[in-house]
Amino acid sequence: MSAIRIAARLRRVKLSPSSTATDRLAQLRREGRDIVSLLVGEPDFETPEHIRRAAIDAIESGQTRYTQTSGTLALRQAIAAKFARDNGLHYDPREIIVTVGAKHAIFNALSVSVEPGDEVIIPAPYWVSYPDMVLACDGTPVIVPCPETDGFLLTPAALEAAITPATRWLVLNSPSNPTGAAYNAAQLRGLADVLLRHPQVAVLTDDIYEHIRFGAADNPHIVALEPALRERTLVVNGVSKTYAMTGWRIGYAAGPSELIAAMDMLQSQSTSCASSISQAAALAALRGDTGFLPDWVASYEERRDIAMQRLNAIPGLACYSPDGAFYLWVNCAGLIGKRTPAGGLAGQRLDSDLDVALYLLESAGVAVIGGTSYGLSPYFRASIATSVEVIEEASRRIAAAVASLV
Repeated sequence: MSAIRIAARLRRVKLSPSSTATDRLAQLRREGRDIVSLLVGEPDFETPEHIRRAAIDAIESGQTRYTQTSGTLALRQAIAAKFARDNGLHYDPREIIVTVGAKHAIFNALSVSVEPGDEVIIPAPYWVSYPDMVLACDGTPVIVPCPETDGFLLTPAALEAAITPATRWLVLNSPSNPTGAAYNAAQLRGLADVLLRHPQVAVLTDDIYEHIRFGAADNPHIVALEPALRERTLVVNGVSKTYAMTGWRIGYAAGPSELIAAMDMLQSQSTSCASSISQAAALAALRGDTGFLPDWVASYEERRDIAMQRLNAIPGLACYSPDGAFYLWVNCAGLIGKRTPAGGLAGQRLDSDLDVALYLLESAGVAVIGGTSYGLSPYFRASIATSVEVIEEASRRIAAAVASLV
């Protein structure tokens, strides 16, 4: 009998569906399969040159040692300036912590604040990691379905109904992964009014896609709209999506000093500081020129429009038009109940969006993720953070696969 025993709480947690799908994609490609991927949730642009140069300069100047656990003072000052400039939020560097990606900030916050029996409200569709992070911290995720009729957004009535005496957190992600739905000021005001009636509920805002917004939409923040929520809100962000820096692993969070201090303590005993070199690059990102960003966003918007036109022309599919981020959330209700044609999956009935995603992968060589993984069916997520040529090819393959269903 092994002396190693896996903690019981880990049995509540599953592998990330995104990681599982990516691993399956890699396996099929190793086997020689021609797969078109609409999986990846990261920009396909290169990290801007001035950011890369800052990292090289940091290496060459010897900035390769530990920093403060919470991050360099210069970077935390730049983050504070970013919050004031972009969000109308004002934080002291002592109220800010730099983490190993935004995911790390969220996990640390839940780790230091959630106890058995505590509930965390998660609007669905949700980013796949939220519920499992709560489970890993012995909390209880409370999933609140947000249907397409509500724009995939949490309504004040739904929030009010979900709150109990055990509620400790509400997670808000805007623009959202996977839908791209974003809250406007009036919608946030409605949620804030509910939260003011329930002072035991803290708010975690995941703002990682904040700068990938389409059209002339503004970018309101619930704390700027209702400053009374400041002392019970953790604002999470990072450089991954805005600056095409996913692999650099720099996130950050700002919030009440007591919470930040607890996160700093936990981080000191786990990862310690984030990479000093990545911190130097993030400093250059936050202080440097962002003239590239409008072109990137325009490119995402063009890809969105092309992908929506192609997919909406396929019988049985319908795309919600996202406000931001770089995903399409595709309604595949029209394919449920159909059967696969002759071939490797001959005659199988498509009973769920997971079946649809598997059919597209195995029969059409197109990789997407079923909406069940995000807490709302029947949909699938398709990333548009790829070239127009890939989007066009994927659309052709999906159209042919759908046309073959009986």
